[in-house]
Amino acid sequence: MKYLLILLAVVLLFGSKKLPELGRSLGQSLREFKDATKGLADEEDDTNKKDAK
Repeated sequence: MKYLLILLAVVLLFGSKKLPELGRSLGQSLREFKDATKGLADEEDDTNKKDAK
């Protein structure tokens, strides 16, 4: 029930025409964040492997 209220509030605030654009922007932001954190983890793994040698 609370998710329905949140969805209704979002539609009222931004309008139904803006929702797909907001969803795309959010998806792109999450993808960039995920890629950046994965890159940092990969660099840390490489550093740890070099230190172990």
